[in-house]
Amino acid sequence: MSDVVLEMRNITKIFPGVKALDNVSFACVRGEVHALVGENGAGKSTLMKILAGVYQPDAGQIILRGRPTRISSPYDAQRLGIAIIYQELNLLPELTVAENMFLGREPRGPLGFVDSRKLCEQAQALLKQLGVELNLRTPVRRLSVAQQQMVEIAKALSLNADLIIMDEPSATLGGCDLEHLFQIIPVLQTRGVTVIYISHRLEEVFQIAQRVTVLKDGQLVSTCRVEDIDKATLIRMMVGRALSDAFPKKSSRIGEEILVIQGLTCGGVLKDIDIKVHRGEIVGLAGLVGSGRTELAHAIFGLRAIDAGEIYIKGKRVQITRPSEAMAHSIGFLTEDRKAEGLVLGLSLRHNAALPSLNRRQRLGFVDEAQERRVVQDMVKRLDLRAPNIDQEVQYLSGGNQQKVVLAKWLISGPDLLIFDEPTRGIDVGAKAEIWHLMRQLADQGTAILMISSELPEVIGMSDRIVVMHQGSISGELPGDGATEEQIMTLATGGVLTCT
Repeated sequence: MSDVVLEMRNITKIFPGVKALDNVSFACVRGEVHALVGENGAGKSTLMKILAGVYQPDAGQIILRGRPTRISSPYDAQRLGIAIIYQELNLLPELTVAENMFLGREPRGPLGFVDSRKLCEQAQALLKQLGVELNLRTPVRRLSVAQQQMVEIAKALSLNADLIIMDEPSATLGGCDLEHLFQIIPVLQTRGVTVIYISHRLEEVFQIAQRVTVLKDGQLVSTCRVEDIDKATLIRMMVGRALSDAFPKKSSRIGEEILVIQGLTCGGVLKDIDIKVHRGEIVGLAGLVGSGRTELAHAIFGLRAIDAGEIYIKGKRVQITRPSEAMAHSIGFLTEDRKAEGLVLGLSLRHNAALPSLNRRQRLGFVDEAQERRVVQDMVKRLDLRAPNIDQEVQYLSGGNQQKVVLAKWLISGPDLLIFDEPTRGIDVGAKAEIWHLMRQLADQGTAILMISSELPEVIGMSDRIVVMHQGSISGELPGDGATEEQIMTLATGGVLTCT
């Protein structure tokens, strides 16, 4: 018991009309990676915000390093050696790396001025412990998301934090950046730091965690050693049912060519791209971060200027210079960042879902609200979109239901081609299965789908064909059936597949 760093005993938290946590107990020991999993709305974030001093529990007790503790504010948590790294990183973009790491705690000289040399020395020493090299005088806005994540971790160490909460780091990191984080975490463990790791990607739990706690509907399901369970068991605990058939059966009815791209080149980021997508087909677009996948989607949707090449929609050559032209050609685009680019968070579900097709329900500049409500309500039922009502602001919906709102707005507009960029990023395993089945239903109904994904099991499980990109070019194509992660990674890193 001397190794127990944290105990949260019988924690209950009630918001108006919702019991977010119901008698939840959670504990972790020094130097472990303890995963915290559950569907959206399970209570994970609420529990961690109580630990971080953002919320106060309505009942229960926190024992920190053997002592009953009240954490009344984020400052209290910081003072007690607790740090939380949110998905939306908490850095000041115009300040330098070193200034962000020691904000409000800068070393000062005899006259009270900041000692810049000592500031950089201390910052450099912390980054060296993590094996990270950064220019300490660079404003953090110039850093990649992965580098900013390292600054956050170094900042936590500068506070002498021995309990670090990482909230969905893989929602913003991928590929080599995520692997680098996984190399840093054991370094933290050797220093005696405990990491509470929240993730929807269950493969990460088995890769880095020693124990896992499962929450469901605000209640504790179980805490167990990772080595004692398998993925299927963990999913069953999270969602209350097995998801053995998570990926739907692939299509055998491939129709006419909807999208044909020939020799597309733009901005030095895309070079001589050739790709086809047929009606009723899901084409997976794989590749490492920076390979040009999202840039290709932007070019198709009119968000990026094309220098050369041709785009054909249903056999007709088209020029798409802005999203409105793409929409006129029945193309929809579900962006990878639904909150920043796919939704107007302060508007209702109804208004978000109706936006792309608004002109269809206008007469003399006025919107037929009765028709709009009927159309949106029908789509809500079709997608099993769970919200109190269609006037609910989308910012208060779960990640999976927000993604369904984005899908609803494009389905109402009646697209022939849908581009999904990271369709299940940041949503729980149960909602993922729902999105996958909806995508396959759309394909079976004749929609052509181009799907960008960094999750190789998703690419393999969903795709009828797989196109792989490397450094802005197509490096190869694989059939959806029989493709392996090793083959995809070989092509994604510029390698050549050998025939056996």
